[in-house]
Amino acid sequence: MSKIKTFWKNNRQLFIFIILMSVFRSAVADWYTVPTGSMQPTIKEGDRIVVDKMAYDLRVPFTQISLLETGEPQRGEIIVFESKAAKNRLIKRVIGLPGDKISLSNEILSINGRPLNYTVLDNNSQELIAEEELTGLRHKIRIEKSASNNLSHFATITVPENHYMVMGDNRRNSVDSRVYGFVPRAELKGKATQIAFSLNYDNYYIPREDRFFSDLY
Repeated sequence: MSKIKTFWKNNRQLFIFIILMSVFRSAVADWYTVPTGSMQPTIKEGDRIVVDKMAYDLRVPFTQISLLETGEPQRGEIIVFESKAAKNRLIKRVIGLPGDKISLSNEILSINGRPLNYTVLDNNSQELIAEEELTGLRHKIRIEKSASNNLSHFATITVPENHYMVMGDNRRNSVDSRVYGFVPRAELKGKATQIAFSLNYDNYYIPREDRFFSDLY
């Protein structure tokens, strides 16, 4: 018993730090490693994304129990959520809010009957990069021309109550609400805010210096 007390006395600051850090990462903020290119060109493979876990809920640490709703996702925000349908943690952009009527025709989104505005930034044989204006927020999307266009159109759908429609910015290479359906509010983990740092998987994991602490919006 005396050995345990001595061990605790000598290491209690470390243990307290670990506990507090775990609580912080569980309930306040964390980072998320992006393994795929579904959010290109906004987010690249190898980016470490800072997630504000208090953006939408104040939760009991280490649980999904919400003590207080602190906000609601807005169109254009990038969210992290635990998808039961996909059986995975995903990161996507909010396209539709509860009650919105959404359609997609030849890559052009319409929300409540109004097509979004697009500005083409680059158009070559491999891809098209455009700027999409989503209720005042501008962001880039990517259309890979060699990829299937099966997800490039859908008829008008209505987002149900307490659900959100999400899509990846890499429109033809994103498995999102077009495949798994709407995201229940209870699955939200937080709002992605910035890139903490980034490793280039194609170049020996060398850090991408231009992406350190860069804003996602």
